[in-house]
Amino acid sequence: MTTFTKFRKSLLMASSALALTGTAFAQDSTHKVDRVTPFNGVRDYRTWSVGAWGGGSGAFGPFGGPYYFNNFDLKNTGLVYGAYVKKQIFHNFGLQADFLRGQVKGTTKASQALTNIAGTPVATGGINEFTTDIDWAASVSGVFSLGSINWINKQSYIIPYVSAGAGAIAFKPTAIATDGTHTAVLNSDGSKTHRELYIPVGVGAKFNVARGVNIDLGYNVNFVNSKVFDGVNSGNKDKFSTARLGVEFALGSKKKPQLAVVNPAAQVAMDLWDRNAALKSSLEASDAQNKAAIAGLKQEIADMKTDSDGDGVPDFLDKCPNTPAGTKVDGAGCPLPTPVQVVKEKIIVTEADKKVVKDAIDNLEFDLGKATIRPTSFASLDKVASLLVEKNFSLKLAGHTDNTGSATTNMRLSKERAEAIKAYLVSKGANASRIEATGYGSMQPIASNKTAAGRQQNRRVEFTLY
Repeated sequence: MTTFTKFRKSLLMASSALALTGTAFAQDSTHKVDRVTPFNGVRDYRTWSVGAWGGGSGAFGPFGGPYYFNNFDLKNTGLVYGAYVKKQIFHNFGLQADFLRGQVKGTTKASQALTNIAGTPVATGGINEFTTDIDWAASVSGVFSLGSINWINKQSYIIPYVSAGAGAIAFKPTAIATDGTHTAVLNSDGSKTHRELYIPVGVGAKFNVARGVNIDLGYNVNFVNSKVFDGVNSGNKDKFSTARLGVEFALGSKKKPQLAVVNPAAQVAMDLWDRNAALKSSLEASDAQNKAAIAGLKQEIADMKTDSDGDGVPDFLDKCPNTPAGTKVDGAGCPLPTPVQVVKEKIIVTEADKKVVKDAIDNLEFDLGKATIRPTSFASLDKVASLLVEKNFSLKLAGHTDNTGSATTNMRLSKERAEAIKAYLVSKGANASRIEATGYGSMQPIASNKTAAGRQQNRRVEFTLY
């Protein structure tokens, strides 16, 4: 088993132990599942966080190469450390600014020769080892979370992620020859510090151990745009790995959850549960209110049907309560008045009575075109007045004219003549309330108005006893 294999096995065992420890810590923690209203933006979350970490480095990677370090030894592991600021944009994506310092060590084939960037040899003898000091490295990466959406558990305590970015690195490589000679690898201008672009690509996992606190375990491969990062110019651009263990702290109000660790599926589900529970409570409250209202209505109906005195009128309408049993009442519950029997006198008009009236009609004369009764009519009218007084008769007087003159004049004249007769009878003692005087003008002729005789018949006042 090679030394590299041993190192990889040790790293895997350490990572597994840390994962188990983090999981146990998370399961034993008491921080509850946070509640956030879905689809409400990120204002209810903590989206900024900072972290610090330390770890080891190695001049190797998972991608191999013809000049890479096949005889890596654990003693060549360099120490690195760093810090970062992260802005979480979505549940599963954020941007992270990283800073890195430390050292990378390694061994190389003894046949390699030390050269500068231009490829010109600057030392003789084979190069056996190198040490590269990283003054600083700064990068910006996109971090994709893989476990934030969890359909099994409400809370995601372990969140795997992958990252990739770009940045700049400043480093000082030193080559160590087989004879132990240390030689700084210089730039073409003679300076020791090399500044290049690099691309960090990583994988890792966050362990949510407390509210706003995460343990960060990760591994990065850093692709450097330089052929002398490892102290020799082998013709290939170099890369190095870092394994780190750190802690991350969410910034902002402690009342808000961290966006990166909240499970949006659980938030949607809990929001639906809350809505269902609220709807159920609302329906139950409405049902209770309806039942109470129905019970109240039933009682009101029962009260409205109550008829204490049994008169058929309910109490709430009964304006005369406690009427004696059997009493007939009206719609308001009050006793009906005792009906007064009116004895109507039967009036009998005899033939003699009719003859008195007929004589009065036959003898009735008025001045021409006037309502003045001529004296020759008084005797007959006096007999009618006596008949009305003695037998308490009622009399209807209907005045008529021929069609000579206007309809308005005829109507007025017929009415005035009927009223004149009434006034005369009243003056002789007849009851005015029992005499009705009406004028009809020329509307009801009894003969033709084309002849003088017919017009004479139409000019009349009819007497009707009853």
